Amino acid sequence: MGSANVDFTVTVERLPREGETVSGGRLHVGHGGKGANQAVAARRLGAEVRFLGCVGADASGDEIAARLAAQGIATDGLHRTSEAATGTALIIVDAEGRNQIAVAPGANRVLTPEMAEKREADFEWADVLLLQLETALPTVVWALRAARRHRVVTILNPAPARPLPEEIFPLVDYLTPNAGEAALLSGQPVQGVAAARAAAERLLERGAGTVVVTLGSAGALAADGTAAVHYPAFPVQAVDTTGAGDAFNAGLAVGLAAGGTLDQAMPLANAAAALTCTKTGAQDALPDRAQVEAFLRSFQRGV
Repeated sequence: MGSANVDFTVTVERLPREGETVSGGRLHVGHGGKGANQAVAARRLGAEVRFLGCVGADASGDEIAARLAAQGIATDGLHRTSEAATGTALIIVDAEGRNQIAVAPGANRVLTPEMAEKREADFEWADVLLLQLETALPTVVWALRAARRHRVVTILNPAPARPLPEEIFPLVDYLTPNAGEAALLSGQPVQGVAAARAAAERLLERGAGTVVVTLGSAGALAADGTAAVHYPAFPVQAVDTTGAGDAFNAGLAVGLAAGGTLDQAMPLANAAAALTCTKTGAQDALPDRAQVEAFLRSFQRGV
């Protein structure tokens, strides 16, 4: 469950400073939104996926619905609204793959608990519920409670960063912040693996089951209150990091839904994220299962 957007991405040599215009870029128009990205990524990694979200009653909403359906994703839970336009993201990417993103959430914020409640059968069906914070917080809370009722594993990717009410943490089996989000939620800076572990321990104290802090090219740190394990990233030449976090979360969800342990799911998540960084765009860059498995085999052979 989550957001679905149209993405306008401009690739330039460097990111602009405040008040500066950087010219000479290339435009890529695609589809994104953390929720839709994660749904597409999970589907390409082999999962059966149902998506709950909200888009506008406009041409962009039509395109997103068609795109998801073409991927083999059930869209019965994709609501249409005339109250707001389909969400839109403006993305700038530099030559090193770093990005700046501004989002007009539009219809994503119109997704209500009442809309989600009509799809409770989807929660009963699921093995894993994957959410983010680009939809209204009351709807996120409702979904987490519904998943608990149906004994569904919950993954909350707390992005974009915002303070969260205490009631959320005990409803989350896997909390997956990046370094900035972990810093905001824990109240301490996160620079490096040791700091990520300290932040994760604070979030565990707030009630999360397992905390996985993603650290970009430094990999990820997973802590569950008894142990903390650092999983290094796979080295690649980054072209565009947009969507890498979504690919990571989808890989984690797919690995857990298949009955894997965290040790088994994390390589899938890290590999999916790494491959996403090698192409431009969000959904257009997401790898399929065969690509990920070939990538993992290449590292097992030491290539």
